[in-house]
Amino acid sequence: MKKSLITIIIICFSVIINAQENQINNSSYDLGDGISFSFNEGNYLFNIYGFIRPAYIYNDILSYEQEGTYKEISRQFKSKSSNLFIEGRAFKEKVSFTIQMNYSSSQPLVEAFIGYHIDNSTAIYFGKRQVFHNNLEMTHNEDTLRFTDTSLLGQNYTQSSEEVGIFVESSFGENFVVEPKLAVTSGDRRNSFGEDSGDFDLGGFKLGSRLNLYPLGPFSDGNENTAVDLIGEEKLKIQLGGAYSKTFGVSSSMGEDHPGLYDSSGNHNFPDYSQLFFDLLLKYKGFSFLFEYADSYTSNPNLVYTDENAFNILIPQHITEHLILGDSYNIHLGYIIENGLGVDFRYEMANPEFDMNTESLLQSFDSYGFGISKYLDGNNLKMQLGAYKADFDSGNEITYGEFLVQIAF
Repeated sequence: MKKSLITIIIICFSVIINAQENQINNSSYDLGDGISFSFNEGNYLFNIYGFIRPAYIYNDILSYEQEGTYKEISRQFKSKSSNLFIEGRAFKEKVSFTIQMNYSSSQPLVEAFIGYHIDNSTAIYFGKRQVFHNNLEMTHNEDTLRFTDTSLLGQNYTQSSEEVGIFVESSFGENFVVEPKLAVTSGDRRNSFGEDSGDFDLGGFKLGSRLNLYPLGPFSDGNENTAVDLIGEEKLKIQLGGAYSKTFGVSSSMGEDHPGLYDSSGNHNFPDYSQLFFDLLLKYKGFSFLFEYADSYTSNPNLVYTDENAFNILIPQHITEHLILGDSYNIHLGYIIENGLGVDFRYEMANPEFDMNTESLLQSFDSYGFGISKYLDGNNLKMQLGAYKADFDSGNEITYGEFLVQIAF
């Protein structure tokens, strides 16, 4: 790791010196945009930037079990994210690349992909990349979040939003913008690489799509890819979106482990798994409103066993112990005052497919969240305070709060 950092620093200094010697090359630094290098009169761009999100987290968990009532309180200080981006683009060759690392994670590689830009509106990407066929909140980078943490809907249905595959994105129109997107991915999310070379892609491939509509025109520059109205849109702007994905043989609800599901011969037998999302985002003069709906269901789960010897058949109700099944929705409201002070509220609920199964991955709940943010320089420098509570039908309660400072560089 130290050798890699030293190498990057040497390269940066070399490029800066060369840029000073040759007038057709230049370099610059801006808060949040990082260090940018331009070569051959702007035909080649190279950019290094990142952000850190240190936070203090308080958790209060109340759970009811047969043995009695349990209460657990925890406090911790940690860096939720320590992300570094390295990007480049060759305009003449129409290619680009992106590498994203999160050094606060045990699996630091977040993204690594290349792109071919057919024209200004259509591009094809290949590699490990943040996908668009999730709920809208999880298609935004975490440094642009309205709250200190993602919603429970996002955590339940998405959790990790990067997959390996081929992605096609396009955009048409000016006053009425249409954005169709398609993807074919491994379907195993982050576990596509596995813990070792022999542990990957036990499940099948995945087809994903998203369609975004902007009937009143696109958001202003710098106000895209976030649910917050940082710019303060002078005219009402609306984004309508829908996303769908189907995995042909899903290895788990999140694709991050491989549950024991087999056929009568002892071979892995994974059901097909579909997710459907709808979202509505409004922005106007600092006010923002976001509605998200999620639904997931399975198909082809016939003759599935929970052991290799095919003694224990998987009954329909127990499939919810392996997959997130059911629907959820959430509502976000927010307003940013002119001095950069933002106030936000969130409500969400979930309806599991088999709500009588107490072992289901998705449990029935109502959740509330309240947040205050101070934007000192947009998302480049901000402080956030959030308080959240989730009440489960089982009687369990989760109350937690976070204070977070975000610095982009």
